[in-house]
Amino acid sequence: MKKEVVLTEDIPSISIVIPTYDSERTLAQCLESIICQDYPMEKIEIIIADGGSRDRTLSIARKYGVDKIVYNPLKTGEAGKAAGVSVAENELILFQDSDNLLENCGWLKRMVEPFQVSSVVGVEPLYYTYRRRDPQITRYCALIGMNDPLCLYLGNYDRYSYVTGKWTEVSVRVKNKRNYILVELNEEEVPTLGANGFLVRADMLKRLNYQPYLFDIDIVYQLVKNGKNKFAKVKIGIVHLFANDVRTFIKKTYRRIRDYLYYEKNALRDYPWKMNKSKMLKFVLFTLLLLPAVRDLVRGYKKVPDRAWLFHPLACHLTLLVYGIGFACNLMWRKWAK
Repeated sequence: MKKEVVLTEDIPSISIVIPTYDSERTLAQCLESIICQDYPMEKIEIIIADGGSRDRTLSIARKYGVDKIVYNPLKTGEAGKAAGVSVAENELILFQDSDNLLENCGWLKRMVEPFQVSSVVGVEPLYYTYRRRDPQITRYCALIGMNDPLCLYLGNYDRYSYVTGKWTEVSVRVKNKRNYILVELNEEEVPTLGANGFLVRADMLKRLNYQPYLFDIDIVYQLVKNGKNKFAKVKIGIVHLFANDVRTFIKKTYRRIRDYLYYEKNALRDYPWKMNKSKMLKFVLFTLLLLPAVRDLVRGYKKVPDRAWLFHPLACHLTLLVYGIGFACNLMWRKWAK
């Protein structure tokens, strides 16, 4: 077995790419969580990739003295990541959404530790940080370990879930270290790594096809295909301020299915998504029968008592409804277009 090479270089420089679009609600908190880091600021550059915000997003960015602001004409978060990477100059690139907060002021130092192993190409937090003061839906997403309850029943997620006690159900080889989990992937099935605090070696990333849209799992898939298959899940969290209310939850769910169908139609994705029909049927039945979803609610509540779990059956129903309408509209549109 090949021995891992441990690097002894100085602390690496980091380019933090933050896509924005009307992000005034959370951007200041996001930037505050970066500025507080116990990390040399001369080693950090903050890049805002803005999709044409009409609110105070850019004035907030300038107030905090971000290093670069680039225009993102395609507006989406995926396009913003691609635009930000194109101007990034440091050794590592961190993808931090404008509604992501670094968990504590030692976050960056913890996150760069696995890169001491030269074969590690990317790392991300193991958890979504659970905070009792956050809104109910944000707490629910942190506890379930994902923003889309469908992923729970498909078994493909990438943060620790208090329902299953796992961070993924995809078959991966892992080696437990003190502060992180070393993960070895294969291209047959890749967990949904690559977003909400994903840190990657810039030189490896810039060799990939990431324009005009940088999709998280697609770049991980490309890396794995190129033999760069070592990643790490650091035993730390990242705060994701996902939704304050049901309306926002529905809006983000709709945007997810809308974007998925658009990118699929235009053949813009690299990762060969495989729809597991039996697991999809399981999600539909569990949602409609209600009792299985309630069982999962109770299972999670026993581990972390919080009324946020009560949102789970509703989250499943809303997701099923929004996705169902999205697929139906897409099917009718295709028939009409013919």
